[in-house]
Amino acid sequence: MQHLYRVLFLLVFCILSANAQGKKSLNINKTSDAPKIDGILDDQAWEMAESATDFIQFRPEMGVTLSAEQRTTVKMTYDDDAIYIGAFLKDDPEKIQRQFTTRDNFGNSDFFGVVLNPNNDAQNDTEFFVFSSGTQADAVASPDNGEDFGWNAVWDSQVKIVEDGWVIEMKIPYAALRFSNEKVQTWGIQFHRRFRLDNSQYSWNPIDRTQGNIGIYHGELTGIRNIEPPTRLSFYPFVSSLQKTYDGDSEGDYRIGLDVKYGITENFTLDATLIPDFSQAGFDNVTLNLGPFEQTFSEQRQFFKEGVDLFNKGNLFFSRRVGNAPTGSVELSEDEILKDFPSEVKTLNALKVSGRTKKGLGIGFFNAITEKTDAVIENTATGDIRKVVVEPFANYNILVIDQQFNRNSSISLVNTNVVRSGEFRDANVTGLLYDISTKSNKYNVNGEAKMSRLNLTGDDEVGYSARISAGKIFGKYRGRIGYSMADRSYDINDLGLQFRNNFSNFFVNASYRIFEPTEKLNNFSVYVFGNYNQLFDPGTYTGNNLGVSINGQTKKLHWFGGNLNTQIGKQYDYFEPRDTENNRFFVYENWLNGNVWFETNNNKVFSIEGNAGFGTLFEDGRDLFNYWLGIEPTVRFNDKFRINYDLSYRNNKGNRGFVTNNDADIIFGERDQTSVTNRISGSYNFNPLHALTLTFRNYWTTVAYDYDMFALQENGRLDQQAGYTTDNIGFDPDINFMTWNLDLRYSWQFAPGSQLIALYRNQLFNSNTAADESYASSLNNLFEQPIEHTFSLRLVYFLDYNNLKGIFKRKSSI
Repeated sequence: MQHLYRVLFLLVFCILSANAQGKKSLNINKTSDAPKIDGILDDQAWEMAESATDFIQFRPEMGVTLSAEQRTTVKMTYDDDAIYIGAFLKDDPEKIQRQFTTRDNFGNSDFFGVVLNPNNDAQNDTEFFVFSSGTQADAVASPDNGEDFGWNAVWDSQVKIVEDGWVIEMKIPYAALRFSNEKVQTWGIQFHRRFRLDNSQYSWNPIDRTQGNIGIYHGELTGIRNIEPPTRLSFYPFVSSLQKTYDGDSEGDYRIGLDVKYGITENFTLDATLIPDFSQAGFDNVTLNLGPFEQTFSEQRQFFKEGVDLFNKGNLFFSRRVGNAPTGSVELSEDEILKDFPSEVKTLNALKVSGRTKKGLGIGFFNAITEKTDAVIENTATGDIRKVVVEPFANYNILVIDQQFNRNSSISLVNTNVVRSGEFRDANVTGLLYDISTKSNKYNVNGEAKMSRLNLTGDDEVGYSARISAGKIFGKYRGRIGYSMADRSYDINDLGLQFRNNFSNFFVNASYRIFEPTEKLNNFSVYVFGNYNQLFDPGTYTGNNLGVSINGQTKKLHWFGGNLNTQIGKQYDYFEPRDTENNRFFVYENWLNGNVWFETNNNKVFSIEGNAGFGTLFEDGRDLFNYWLGIEPTVRFNDKFRINYDLSYRNNKGNRGFVTNNDADIIFGERDQTSVTNRISGSYNFNPLHALTLTFRNYWTTVAYDYDMFALQENGRLDQQAGYTTDNIGFDPDINFMTWNLDLRYSWQFAPGSQLIALYRNQLFNSNTAADESYASSLNNLFEQPIEHTFSLRLVYFLDYNNLKGIFKRKSSI
């Protein structure tokens, strides 16, 4: 019995020891002599600092320790102004991958990363990366939203390549962080090192990829005492000049503006753009839209991309709504023409307030104001000009309250509100969200309940939407099952993005993935899914969806993948007819599509990506076959110069879709569509602070309709005997559509947070009905159109209140 007690004691001791060793701890000492950020670890502050070593691989394999030839040693210290990090990363300089890129672009470089979590809550990280090239990247990260590299802070770093590796020094001012004013603090901390040559990644505290979010595997940073959150106030004054010429006309615009960041408390920050300037936002990848849903584009404006993680809760915020095209329309009399209809609405100012308390309560408030916008109408008989308001003065608001708990769960309340002056409609949407995981991070339930309310000339229209799902979220085999619905009146499109409502759908998915490399593969995963779809009102069946996809990476760092999707039996499309009020639908049967893709090792001087796919119907009387091909070679001439070409071709033969309405009939047509897209992107980075980039895109598509058209019948089938042809529907439906966009941009970061950007842009567009024209002829016709030339220059200078205060103090003491 005594022997048994000893065994049990040893077993318990081992378990407790293992748990104690599961989370590493690094003690940090305060310094009175801050290290110089020069990439040389000879400062006195580093001599007394503890070392963080023994990095462990977690991708592609878990548990592998670094060899002595690649040993990583990290030290930290702090003072009243900042946290300092020094790291020595041993390696053979010939094996260090080093490509110069712009900020937040990882490219083909090794990197070292520091993840700080001042609340030590495993859910709200601030990440700082330094590449072997010296380029910086930073992000805020959470399990809900992933990494947001749109967030940018001002901090300092230096890199030096030495004979046995590379050295990093970093200074992260407290103004870049949010933390409490407690006297003694313990922060979450993690260090990362990636070797681009074999795509392996190591962390200081071990990470188990099979279970939980990455934040629960942070170590702890102790020893932080008596630091006070600084006055987090910074200014970004800017001046900009815009010169534009089009069809012989020229116009210029000069602006002086200001962006402000202010720490209201130690945990909450105000971001404001008082006089917005979005003249250098990237161009949109416009395509011809023949579908029933609006065409949307990703956000290009920096203010709306940065620090919006809280506002993205519940997917109720689509930032392109602010300053988008006017929502109103105009009615013309017989003698009137539309002389000018603005394509966008001017944003007068915008602000964000967001942050999170030590107890996990996150609060976010967003507000933007847009100006009244008029369309101009001319009477051709009298020459009179009149203006019609197509977008009134409008106020956009979002309020988010998000409570996190258990280091992996949250409950959120979100409200969006749009108020327009005059008789234009107002909108209000409220959502209650929950995302709850077990403490063991093995199972999860999440869901939402939302209500929209539109005020239409005094009458309210209220709609509802809900979703619930549950799943297994750990291990090689994972799965989820759920249900989602929205009624006919649910509408969030004043500030959100919703393609359709009136649905009642069940879904299920399952996946398998490997976490340890095999003989030939680093990564491999399989994902299968199924959907059963109905209308909410009435509750009729609309279709199904089954699919499988695979993704993998070989030992030689080549990626590959593919997918196969099918819709079995009759499918009832209630949106293509554009008549949801009367529940009109279009029937098609037995859809099948597939796609394969590959990507070669982009560490090489030459790499290439490719994809090919098809789509078809197995339906009597239908001759539909779609296929597409894409190829994207990339040449990295050296560590500074890179160029990429992307060619895609798509041939859709035999598709049927909506053309127009004629009296009581909905007219469909059968069409052949061919599309070609050419893209070129190139960059020359003189160093981490100077970059010249080129972005070019040419998109061309033709749509040729069969002569005989169809009338949509009540049973969803098409009647070709109704007598409609391309000659008698009132217009020629054929389309030849081409766009051309070119951006040439030079950027120079001449001081921390300060930047000069020069941009030249030209744009061309043409659309006609010559669907039988070749690409060459269409390109010639495009260049006969007037070209828009734009040149803009923008200078932004970063001013930190704490630095300004120090300057004034020194002057007053002289």
